[in-house]
Amino acid sequence: MTSGHYAKYGKDSFQPIHTPQEGEEYLLKPMNCPHHCEIYRSAPRSYRDLPLRFAEFGTVYRYEQSGELHGLTRVRSFTQDDAHLFCRQDQLQEEFEKVIDLILYVFKTLHFDKYTAQVSLRDPKNPSKYIGSDENWNKAEQGIIDAAKKKGLPYVVETGEAAFYGPKLDFMVKDAIGRSWQLGTIQVDYNLPERFELEYVDSDGSRKRPVMIHRAPFGSLERFVAVLLEHTAGHLPLWLHPDQVKVLPVSEKYADYAKKVVNLLNNSEIRASIDDRNETLGKRIRETSLLRVPVLVIVGEKEVAEESVSVRRGAVDQGSMSVPGLVEYIRKAVAEELAQ
Repeated sequence: MTSGHYAKYGKDSFQPIHTPQEGEEYLLKPMNCPHHCEIYRSAPRSYRDLPLRFAEFGTVYRYEQSGELHGLTRVRSFTQDDAHLFCRQDQLQEEFEKVIDLILYVFKTLHFDKYTAQVSLRDPKNPSKYIGSDENWNKAEQGIIDAAKKKGLPYVVETGEAAFYGPKLDFMVKDAIGRSWQLGTIQVDYNLPERFELEYVDSDGSRKRPVMIHRAPFGSLERFVAVLLEHTAGHLPLWLHPDQVKVLPVSEKYADYAKKVVNLLNNSEIRASIDDRNETLGKRIRETSLLRVPVLVIVGEKEVAEESVSVRRGAVDQGSMSVPGLVEYIRKAVAEELAQ
């Protein structure tokens, strides 16, 4: 109630859960912001403590209409890489720009190069949608525009797309078929600190309100994964793939050696698993390829005799190498991917 979320979004939330205790009810958490405000308020804060940053991978719940649900990109329960930064007014611009740098680092690492920064402002024709004073809104909106310009972002201005408590800088990413999705977001908020009566003691002993920045570089992790899978057509980079190496023994006879190779790779912090099912080698190779596993390792009589492995990456044969050589090959490949 204090934050204003229930008044604005109550109809889109799951209905309260009543308990046997009369007058007591619970609501599935629609967002993380109020909880971080309460953490801030749990102890006295000094200007020396700021900026103070709280982050969590928090799961939230929204009752999206059935017609709005869309695979992983629009769901009723999702996890955000959510953080709230509490800072002084003189720290606001630097903190905001650091978050822009963080989002751009994520995009560069994953090769998301088709994006637009959207400056989401309030709708002046519908002031009842928002909380807070015009003065605070004007400061926040201008600050976001100034930061976007300073960072040289390709940005557009969208009126009416602000959150009810403050303007946003949303990062709209295009997927493989040209659809735009909001992923990263940064929001400037003067209003929740006001509503929760958040304070810090300044250098002159006076009590002042911090400014709050909401930030989520990935946004909804479910949506981010969906867009990433579309973007890569399922060919996740080697450093990110959950199964970096699949080891296939030619037959059951070589399964023990294959398990030894898997253990050596896992002990070298390389994600590897074995496929020793009672299927033909050809079928297992095809199915491993369909799973987009980056590195395929085959072991048979020759490899056991030489204590080596036969390696393929994608459709390209990499030849024979020792297991330590395979470890070095994968580490080098990962380093090259991350350096691009």
